[in-house]
Amino acid sequence: MSVSNPTLITFVIYIAAMVLIGFMAYRSTNNLSDYILGGRSLGSVVTALSAGASDMSGWLLMGLPGAIYMSGLSESWIAIGLIVGAYLNWLFVAGRLRVQTEHNGDALTLPDYFSSRFEDKSGLLRIISAVVILVFFTIYCASGIVAGARLFESTFGMSYETALWAGAAATIAYTFVGGFLAVSWTDTVQATLMIFALILTPIIVLLATGGIDTTFLAIEAKNPDNFNMLKNTTFIGIISLMGWGLGYFGQPHILARFMAADSVKSIAKARRISMTWMILCLGGTVAVGFFGIAYFSAHPEVAGPVNENHERVFIELAKLLFNPWIAGVLLSAILAAVMSTLSCQLLVCSSALTEDFYKTFLRKKASQVELVWVGRAMVLLVALIAIAMAANPNNRVLGLVSYAWAGFGAAFGPVVLISVIWKQMTRNGALAGILVGAVTVIVWKHFELLGLYEIIPGFIFASLAIYFVSKLGAPTAGMVERFDAAEKDYNLNK
Repeated sequence: MSVSNPTLITFVIYIAAMVLIGFMAYRSTNNLSDYILGGRSLGSVVTALSAGASDMSGWLLMGLPGAIYMSGLSESWIAIGLIVGAYLNWLFVAGRLRVQTEHNGDALTLPDYFSSRFEDKSGLLRIISAVVILVFFTIYCASGIVAGARLFESTFGMSYETALWAGAAATIAYTFVGGFLAVSWTDTVQATLMIFALILTPIIVLLATGGIDTTFLAIEAKNPDNFNMLKNTTFIGIISLMGWGLGYFGQPHILARFMAADSVKSIAKARRISMTWMILCLGGTVAVGFFGIAYFSAHPEVAGPVNENHERVFIELAKLLFNPWIAGVLLSAILAAVMSTLSCQLLVCSSALTEDFYKTFLRKKASQVELVWVGRAMVLLVALIAIAMAANPNNRVLGLVSYAWAGFGAAFGPVVLISVIWKQMTRNGALAGILVGAVTVIVWKHFELLGLYEIIPGFIFASLAIYFVSKLGAPTAGMVERFDAAEKDYNLNK
C-alpha cells in the first residue's frame, strides 16, 4: 500500500480532525454532567445532527444499499418505517423527556430518570435497566467495530486483526478524552459528511448511466420486479420492516441527545433539521443501491466485487466514478457512520457503569473529577470487551444488531413513551414494562413465531403490562406533582 494513497491520506486527515475535536471538548469537560450530557448545552443544529448520526451506523452506507441492489425497492419498507418512527419520537418524546429528566433529579441517564421519576428507593429499576443497556450495547459496540474493521480491511488490504484495532482506535480516543461534547461535535461533522456523500454519489451514478430514463430502462431490463414495492413480500414481512420504527422510543444513545438539548425551545427546530437530514440520507441510500443496478449491468467487467458482496456497492461506485481524493472523502463517510454510532454507544455504557453503579452503589461521595476519570476508564473497559467479541469476524455479531434494537425498543420504548405522557404510570408498571418487553423479545426471537419481527409483540405486550399493572396501584403525590410541573414547563416553552 503506497504512502501516497489518496484514500489513506484522506482517512488519516479525517481521523486526526476527529481526535483534535476530542481534545477541544476536553477543555469544556469539568464534571460528570459535562462528560455524560455535555452540561445540557447542545443547540438545535448539534442536537439534530448528532441524533441522526448516532442512529445511522455503517448499515446506512453498506447494508441498505446492498439490500436495494440485490432486491430492488421492496427492501425500502424499512426506510419508511424508520422515518415514521423517528418523526413520532421527536414529536412525542424529545421535548417532554428533556423537561422530565430535569424535573426528576436532573437525571443524566435513562436508569437515573426511571429511578427518580418513579421514586424507586429499592434501586431495582436502576439496576435492571442499566444491565439491559450494558448487555445490548456491548453487542452493538462489537458490531460497529466489526463494520469498521471490514471497511479498513477492504479499502487498505489490511489483515482483519490489524483493521480491528485501526478502526476502533480513533473512536475510542476522542470518546475517552472529550466525552459527550466530543461525541456530539464529531457527530455533527460526520452527519454533514454522510449527507454530502449520499446526495453526490447517486447524482454522479445517474449521470454515468445516461440520465433517469436510460437508468430506469436498464433497471427494468435487469428485472421488472425491481420497481415492485411488494416483490417477495407478505403483509407480516412489511409490518416487520416498518416495525423497526418502534425501536426509536427506546434507544438510549438517541434519547441522550434529547436530554442534552440546551432547552425545549431548541427541539422543534432540531426536529425539522434532523428529519430533513434523515429523509435525504435514506433517499440517497436507496438511490445508490437502485442506480447501482443499472451501472453494474452496463459495466459487468467491474461488477465482480459487488457480486461477491453486495454490501460493497457504495464503496465500489465511489472508487470507480470519482477522483481518488474525492473517493477518499466519500469512503470517509462510511467511517463517519461507524464512528458516530460506536462513540455514542461506548459513552452510554460508560454512563451506566459510572452513574448507575459506581456513583450509586460504590462511591456516593466521589468527586466530579474522580467520576469523570471513572467514566473514561469505563469507555476503555467496554471498548476492550467489544473488541474481544469482534475478534472473530465469523461470530455473526452484526446479525445481533436487529435483536439489540428490538431489545431496547421493547424494554425501554413503552416505558419512556408512556412515562412522559401519562402521569398515572407507577413504579411497578415501569418494572413490568421493562421485564415483559425484554422477555417477549427473547422468547419470540427464539421460537420465531409467525415470522414477525420480535419488537412488535414486545412493544405491544410491554405497553399492556405498564397500563394494567399501573392500574393496580397509584402514583405518589410527589410523582404527580413533578409530572405536572414538567408538563407545564414543556407547554410554556415548546
